[in-house]
Amino acid sequence: MLSEPRSGRLAAWGNALLAGLVSPDEAVLAIVGEDAVHRVEGLPGEAGPVGLTLALGRLRALGVTGWRVALPAPGHPLGLSGPPEFNARALEAEEAVVGYGAAFGLVPEVYEAGPAGDVHVEVVWHCLPVREAPPADVPSLGEAERELAEALREATVVLTRLDVAASGPVAEAALDAYRARAEAGGEMLAPGYPPRAVRVLELAQRVAFLISLAYGNGHGGAVSASEMAARTEALRPVERVARRAQVAAFNAWVEERERERG
Repeated sequence: MLSEPRSGRLAAWGNALLAGLVSPDEAVLAIVGEDAVHRVEGLPGEAGPVGLTLALGRLRALGVTGWRVALPAPGHPLGLSGPPEFNARALEAEEAVVGYGAAFGLVPEVYEAGPAGDVHVEVVWHCLPVREAPPADVPSLGEAERELAEALREATVVLTRLDVAASGPVAEAALDAYRARAEAGGEMLAPGYPPRAVRVLELAQRVAFLISLAYGNGHGGAVSASEMAARTEALRPVERVARRAQVAAFNAWVEERERERG
């Protein structure tokens, strides 16, 4: 959760493209990021996979006027609206984008090859029909910001109580990476997003960073299985809040368009 999900990049830059704020080349370059290539499979009218530029243009022509993000987890279909086939694929991938204005969604499948340090990553987005309905459990930006402020306090208290080690080389490296990301906060979302969305996403990343310390820094003071289970149980609702806030931030562009239309 410390880095943007691929669905977040596609939704954010896809929305900027729809708004005419970036060129197709700029949008695709930002969406692909450090991956080698992205393709879209199952696009109406195409027999095989096509490039992102063609796919985004075709989906716009088919009626997509915005993109939302879904970040589902077991027992929490966050951002999904159905049908079951799409939900199942999105849950397996732990992310998806859902079209607004036309009933299409995209679920990524990631292929990796090569040695550590030189991994070649290709992504195939599967285009599937979705149900036109409000996304599940997505808060407003205001709600997400309030929830995050409380979650940040709660996560700090929990980690202190459970004596989670927040020092050492691994933690320091993670902290350095997080700080570099936070300093680029204005680049966390594409052009056209409100400042509040950037702020909410940055705060969600901060909460996620604390959670990653808890899960990635050994046992800390929790030396028994029961104590480890208690840590997981205590942090699960905090993690859910952070995911909800991420989705709210990425979806803010579409939510603003909806408000403008009344």
